[in-house]
Amino acid sequence: MSWRVSNVPRLSALAVAEVHFPEKAKRVRHLYQVSETFRSMCEDLAVILETLTHLDDLPRTEREARRQEYKELEKALLSEIGEALSQSNVVSLKRS
Repeated sequence: MSWRVSNVPRLSALAVAEVHFPEKAKRVRHLYQVSETFRSMCEDLAVILETLTHLDDLPRTEREARRQEYKELEKALLSEIGEALSQSNVVSLKRS
């Protein structure tokens, strides 16, 4: 499979997450720095979005199935990232 070279600069994994969660950009940056798991989710999302930009190179018979598959992966991963962001805002208080 040959990928076309795009004139659009590729966003970093961190930038991709910030674009999808602009209201939580500060929290995204923090988690990206301190959590390998969160960073991996962001990197996976960047790969998914990059792949979606190249699906037109596939044969027509495969294109729509792959597009649907990657859109579902994108949706699930965005949900997972959103959950990680929400959980990171929870502060545990210990009782004395």
